Amino acid sequence: MKKINLENLTASTTYRNRVHDVIPGGAHTYTKGDDQFPLIAPAAIKRGLGAYVWDLDDNKYLDCSMGLTSVSLGHAYPPVLEAVKRCLNDGVNFQRPSYLELEMAEKFLSLLPGHDMIKFAKNGSTATTAAVKLARAFTGRALVAFPSDHPFYSFDDWFIGKTVCSFGVPETIASLTVTYDSKNLNSLEELFAKHPGQIACVVSEPERPDGIPEGYLKQLVEICHAHGALYVMDEMITGFKVDFPGAFSKYGVVPDLATWGKGIANGFSFCALTGKKEIMELGGIRNEGAQKVFLISSTHGGETHALAAGLATIEEFQKHKVVAHNHRIGRKFWTELESKIQAHGLQDFLQVSHCDWMVLVTCKDRQKNISMELRTLLLQEMIRRGVLFQGAFVPCFSHQDSDVSFFMEAMDESLVVYKQALEQGVEKFLVGKAVKPVFRKYL
Repeated sequence: MKKINLENLTASTTYRNRVHDVIPGGAHTYTKGDDQFPLIAPAAIKRGLGAYVWDLDDNKYLDCSMGLTSVSLGHAYPPVLEAVKRCLNDGVNFQRPSYLELEMAEKFLSLLPGHDMIKFAKNGSTATTAAVKLARAFTGRALVAFPSDHPFYSFDDWFIGKTVCSFGVPETIASLTVTYDSKNLNSLEELFAKHPGQIACVVSEPERPDGIPEGYLKQLVEICHAHGALYVMDEMITGFKVDFPGAFSKYGVVPDLATWGKGIANGFSFCALTGKKEIMELGGIRNEGAQKVFLISSTHGGETHALAAGLATIEEFQKHKVVAHNHRIGRKFWTELESKIQAHGLQDFLQVSHCDWMVLVTCKDRQKNISMELRTLLLQEMIRRGVLFQGAFVPCFSHQDSDVSFFMEAMDESLVVYKQALEQGVEKFLVGKAVKPVFRKYL
């Protein structure tokens, strides 16, 4: 297998040396930062097409996480681009709403029986924080609950204040959020018992890559409602992946509010909050005399090109069996990857999630402990072989069987190095420092 010429990373090196002087963290989401990738990783991407991307030095890579799961159809997907281009010719932002705002609202809500209203945003954190505000206004309660074992909901204080990255968030604000164990709904019951009549809402992802027990979501909603709280379903990642449009339809459970983002506009910046009318209307202006909830007020929330991208993406999902294709690719991926790992005798040191919509790989050392050093080594060796891998594979409509085969060929060679590192020590093979967790107290 042809490897990336590591001497041909001149532009990447120059970029990396300059970017941290002008952008805190070197990127606009921490997951894209230099501390999340091995030293030989491309510092920035120049362009993408289908399931592939090219770096600043024109090295080509198979994309595995597809824009941090936001690209559901493929990079530069023609039907989406054509819709966007048509909008660009007419302008993208006006003094009054674009006609596309009503079109998108009606189209999106038609996919969600039980939800009556929608509010647009440009990022997921804004939508989720808006849901929290609505829940507090609707219930008259202050506390918010979320699962401590789920990774991310918002960059806002109500969430970040309850993580190890709480620096800068006053304890008075952090104390308004409480957590429970998503794998044990009894812990949620105990939380309600500990804070009777105080919890406004429970925010959670409906499904993680390790799956959920049968009837879990229905029970979760029943617990919330029994205690007078709202349930907010975070479909940022599951939307357009576990089903079309998401876990909402897969499980037949109607949350009080739901938030949407990654994947619904094929990488373009379009997120949304949807919900039941009696809750969402609190953010409206028709109920004269009532207290007003200042919900989402975003100058760029209705940009026409993003709405056009969303409408075109929905049309592609309705026209083609996108979810079925993606799930088939995902299933093929994890079954072949697991077989490859077993063939190398590494099943005790590499764990693969059996998830058709997002396959996660966990790296372990000889003591069976999770190892960031070995994780970095595996990423490094895959990148050497033209696969931009970050420990997750998120199938998109552009991924084909041949791409899975290409990945497996690269993995086959990379596992040889991984096994040697287990035997001889990872420091003999790793170039640069190991990656670090995004959520950590100290740099």
